[in-house]
Amino acid sequence: MGDISNKAEELVGKAKEVVGDLTNNESLEAKGLAEQAAAKAKQAAEDVKDAAEDATNR
Repeated sequence: MGDISNKAEELVGKAKEVVGDLTNNESLEAKGLAEQAAAKAKQAAEDVKDAAEDATNR
């Protein structure tokens, strides 16, 4: 479920980035980039956690 949530957050951030770029709204564009980065970081943390769990279950 986290994968879907993180991807959704990333897509919302991308949409904000694009709209900010199209409307020359630097604040919105930056917010979109930040949201994308945060979603990617959360996903990376979940991937590490999953890998650690897999390694301990072997």
